[in-house]
Amino acid sequence: MRNLWAFAWGAIVGILGGLIGLGGAEFRLPVLVGIFRYSTWVAIVINLVVSLVTVVFSFLFRTRVVGLESVAAHWPVILNILAGSLLGSYLGIHAVTHIPERTLHRVVVVFLILLSMVLLGHDWIFNVASFQLPNLLRTSLGFLSGIVIGIFSSMLGVAGGELIIPTIILLFAIDIKLAGSLSLAISIPTIVMGLIKYKKQQRFKAVQSERGLVGAMAIGSILGAFLGSHLLRSVPSAWLYVLLGMVLLLSAVKLAQHQPTA
Repeated sequence: MRNLWAFAWGAIVGILGGLIGLGGAEFRLPVLVGIFRYSTWVAIVINLVVSLVTVVFSFLFRTRVVGLESVAAHWPVILNILAGSLLGSYLGIHAVTHIPERTLHRVVVVFLILLSMVLLGHDWIFNVASFQLPNLLRTSLGFLSGIVIGIFSSMLGVAGGELIIPTIILLFAIDIKLAGSLSLAISIPTIVMGLIKYKKQQRFKAVQSERGLVGAMAIGSILGAFLGSHLLRSVPSAWLYVLLGMVLLLSAVKLAQHQPTA
């Protein structure tokens, strides 16, 4: 029964991966901690393993709607944000532990709320003002945004798709469906880096002892990613802006309800 529930939760979160372009780690982590009663560290490692499965299969399934040629054509955007994200992840691992958790927690909550408001009011904002930035400024902001995303991701143990997608949309004026696929391409190496980090810290023993649950959740994620990518054909982009805005807002509320210890 436990593995059946893991399969079901994997499928639910996987749908977000296929539809929007997320690994779903922010939603899976509370499930692993609150429902399956794993410690935070164990939950983070399991979460990253399942997230990697989710983003890889979401990326593959979405190629039927957003072709590989479209993703490849935007390789400068991928490299721009990925370079900053990997650097931010490195900085987060080695330096950000000195920042009080309560301070970082509040910054992330406010940041998520602001992004959700931008996406929910996307049509109005882009009708009022156009984000036509010089190439050098756009590239610099993309790199800096990647650093911020990498820092947050390393602290939370997630890929940061909820932050990557709005960054791509706002800075590079790319449609949300293509932005979701670009986000998945960026998330894959980011998650791999996180897994390498935890492997070096000898934290994979817990995953090995929970292979049944991890496997069930991963299979559910593959099914969910397939269903989500299938829905992508019929869901208008305007709906995805609203859905992602709601996802960000719910993530902010969930984080605000969690009180850091310091």
